[in-house]
Amino acid sequence: MVIETICTSGNRAAIYDASRYAAFDPRWFERSYYREHGAVLHSTTGRGGVLILERGSETWVLRHYHRGGVVARFIYDHYLWTGLERCRAFREWRLLARLHDLELPAPRPIAARIARQGPIYQADIVTSFISGTRPLSMFLRDGDVADEQWIGIGAMLRDFHRYGVDHPDLTAHNILLAGQKAFLVDFDNAKLRPSGRWQQSGLGRLERSLRKVALETGTEFDGRAWQLVRGAYAGG
Repeated sequence: MVIETICTSGNRAAIYDASRYAAFDPRWFERSYYREHGAVLHSTTGRGGVLILERGSETWVLRHYHRGGVVARFIYDHYLWTGLERCRAFREWRLLARLHDLELPAPRPIAARIARQGPIYQADIVTSFISGTRPLSMFLRDGDVADEQWIGIGAMLRDFHRYGVDHPDLTAHNILLAGQKAFLVDFDNAKLRPSGRWQQSGLGRLERSLRKVALETGTEFDGRAWQLVRGAYAGG
């Protein structure tokens, strides 16, 4: 079970899992620290770019919060301060803690941090790395998605939606596969909601993402595979 602990220092605040770590360490969020110690295993670019890190016997994912869409051209990584409880990093951390306790296939939260500057703040989050996985988008690029994996994706989405998890960015990039097991990542702005139209909207978002990846990779959208997803999602 994830145990939430909050610590504050000046204009900074952090939340971490006290069930696994005796104390908070600010170096958890210092990218230069990991680079100096050769602990960066992999890095990605683009919005929400992450570092995959070696931390003792564990592997972590460190993500800095970036703006998306048109607003990102003007405001890169700053957010309006409306109180600690409403900060994106804290909300995502707490949702991941809830998902972990529900045993849903999502990363376990390690820690999240915000740094406030007057009316704005910046944020970071550290989660566990799900080893042995690759994004669905990479499998699609290689033309290597088995029927059992499509069925696993549909069943995974059904379980998240059954618990009311509204993931606003259901794409082929945020679904990870390891064999027949499917995982969901990047829960920024996700929330728990009663059943509603958002569930079918989420599936529609994923279908559009699959069609987009097909166009980008010069492959074809697999309608039969999509029906396997829908069938598993429906529970049969």
